Amino acid sequence: MNSLGDIPTLPSKAGAYRWFYADVTAGPYSAVCIFMLGSLFSPRYSVAARRGGRPMEHSAVNFALYHEGVRRLWVLSEYPHAEVESAGRLRIGRSTLTYGEGGTVRMDVEDWTAPWGRPVSARLTLQPLTPVGEVVRLMPELPHYWQALAPRARARLEVSSLGVKAEGLGYHDTNHGEELLGERLAGWHWARTHREDATTVVDYHLPDGVAPLRMTACEQSVRCERGPGPRTQPTVITGWGLRVPSRLQAGNVEVGQARLLESSPFYARMEARKGALDCMGEVADFRRFHSPFIRWMAHFRTRLGTAA
Repeated sequence: MNSLGDIPTLPSKAGAYRWFYADVTAGPYSAVCIFMLGSLFSPRYSVAARRGGRPMEHSAVNFALYHEGVRRLWVLSEYPHAEVESAGRLRIGRSTLTYGEGGTVRMDVEDWTAPWGRPVSARLTLQPLTPVGEVVRLMPELPHYWQALAPRARARLEVSSLGVKAEGLGYHDTNHGEELLGERLAGWHWARTHREDATTVVDYHLPDGVAPLRMTACEQSVRCERGPGPRTQPTVITGWGLRVPSRLQAGNVEVGQARLLESSPFYARMEARKGALDCMGEVADFRRFHSPFIRWMAHFRTRLGTAA
């Protein structure tokens, strides 16, 4: 089984970005952690990138903890730089992403909630159960890429600041691109589903009539292919006017009604569970994010940090 190695090359060009995403489902808990270079949630980078601002000057850590679908913690802290401390270790503020022996992924979050500054100490540990997926170009001719690094993993969630310890399944990927999201790639929605047959499926739905991507991962392989064409899904409109799926599914297998974990004018995070089926999904409208009003609102969900 091929496994994770070094931290990939980090972005340097104005407008470029890379983030490392992980989620864990463990009993009644769900958690999402994202380490971002050229933060997609940063209203400051939205402006600065057009004036030559560099992605490493707008690095961020996002951590969210949910209990039975209700948010318990929200961390979104932006920092003026990030540091690759060693080949397999990235630091942003006091938080670190580490690739260890045997492909182990560890995200240690030492930060504060936004905007009130409550201290948070959390750790996500993932032991991959599948190989690493290939790098995939999301849209023809556009410089935006996605790679599933640990599509299915044994996972442990620890939030010592709340006394939480739980074990379950995890997922880890990375996205990167050479231009601002929203410049030409308007948005997307995607969902990952852990299934009872020891496989994990990710469906990526893209704009402009582009055929969706599907990744299927199991112990022996990770396969990624384009579907025959966009598939119509039932949708609803959130209170912020964002159109999101009303139900989450993996291919033709319906998991259930989408429960909103996060809702904003440009972004929504959803979850659905049915027995052994577990689905986490996101919808993003990046063009909406770049509007001055929504950028102004985003300041209230973000905490500005200083170098550790």
